Amino acid sequence: MGASRSSGTTDELGPDEDSGGGPPGCSADPVPPADDGGIPGEPPGSELLAALLDGMDAALCAFDAAGTVTHWNREAERVLGWTAREAVGRTGFAGWAVRRADADEVRARLMSAMDAPGRQVHEFALLRKDGGRVLVRTQSAGVRGADGQPAGVYCAFSEVHAQIDLERAIALSEALLEDASWGVVLVDVDLRPTVVNAYAARALGGGRTALLGRPLGELVVQGVEELEAALHHVLAEGAPSAPAELWVTLRTAEGERRRCWRSGFLRLASPLTEEPVPLGVGWLFRDVTAGKLAEQEADRLRFRTSQLHRAARTASECEDPMEAATSLLDFALAGFADHVLVDLVAGERLVRTAATPFDAPGPCLPVSGGAIPARYGPGHPALRSVERTGTVRTSAGTGDAAQSWAAERRWPRDAAHALCAVLRSRGRTLGVLTFLRAANRSAFERPDAAYAETVAARVAGAVDLAQVTAGT
Repeated sequence: MGASRSSGTTDELGPDEDSGGGPPGCSADPVPPADDGGIPGEPPGSELLAALLDGMDAALCAFDAAGTVTHWNREAERVLGWTAREAVGRTGFAGWAVRRADADEVRARLMSAMDAPGRQVHEFALLRKDGGRVLVRTQSAGVRGADGQPAGVYCAFSEVHAQIDLERAIALSEALLEDASWGVVLVDVDLRPTVVNAYAARALGGGRTALLGRPLGELVVQGVEELEAALHHVLAEGAPSAPAELWVTLRTAEGERRRCWRSGFLRLASPLTEEPVPLGVGWLFRDVTAGKLAEQEADRLRFRTSQLHRAARTASECEDPMEAATSLLDFALAGFADHVLVDLVAGERLVRTAATPFDAPGPCLPVSGGAIPARYGPGHPALRSVERTGTVRTSAGTGDAAQSWAAERRWPRDAAHALCAVLRSRGRTLGVLTFLRAANRSAFERPDAAYAETVAARVAGAVDLAQVTAGT
């Protein structure tokens, strides 16, 4: 705190001290301290105390047993405007730092801490040197002399609004790290979690303490590179201006889960240094997987509906019904599959009637030279679709078997996922459609089967018309 007797305040509190009695800021000079055998060049105790008190962030003043101000630091000067030279030596706050009408009450409450155990907290309206009033919150406690008797009181104080701001900040951080509806993870400069709140622990699939100090790569199977890149960017450049959506795949006890996290980032820096020192990154996120999947499904449905509408208009302009069928399939393939095969029933077997190229992307065209028998073995997905009069979905396995999977089924070599939909018209089975996807795409799912069945129904109508027309 601001000064000692050598610079206007005492470095020791006690009832036997000369509290001055002279003009404000003046006091008797103490007896020079005896040589205690300390290290040469070390500052006297009073100067060291003054330096320590002046370096404190809190405003602090002290009173001896008679109520005379003995210590006053720079933060107290900043808050109230009174310097240590003006404050030290005054008796109480009456007439200068507090209104005379309030002086007795303030003095009584402050000095009561001398005989009370622990600390006492009060709020006072004090006067600034410029005449303004400031509401402060004080913490005061008694000081004991060498003989154990009450020797005075010290009082630390701060402006109420600053204290309230601090309390709000602490309360906010505690709420975020406990009960927030967003995940909060604090990571250090090595990108290892140091604090994880309950929401984040559930999202990451572990306990709050079990996740601490572990590399993010142990928790995130896919997407960890993007996450770590975002954290490195925040450490180097600061927080981004808008939240980012990160898709990640997590390793959990139930298996791998793909999730979408809407994430915001904050760079954390120490408030105790003149230049910001990075402490890490605050990562806030919320799981928006359900919403994103719903958006994707809605977009997919709109696109497929649009494709079917365009396909119907194009097919209606085709004079040849088989040309209408292949046009429908060209529109249906967009964004849905890589290949399509049309196998029609001819007696007891299936014959290949139209298909997309096996070796490159292209339109669905009738087989050159006319229909040829499809050499499908027993249990082939296309045959099972005809037998069941329904849709069959299948995918290649992993390892060596996946390499021969497509060839064994007479499909293009890059095929890894298949969906077979039966062609039905007027209560008759006309054939089967086979949609194929490469290994870099996901397997066919139930919504894909519904779309394929819709396409198959329209293609079956065109094929039926083509057969009727050919028969006449």
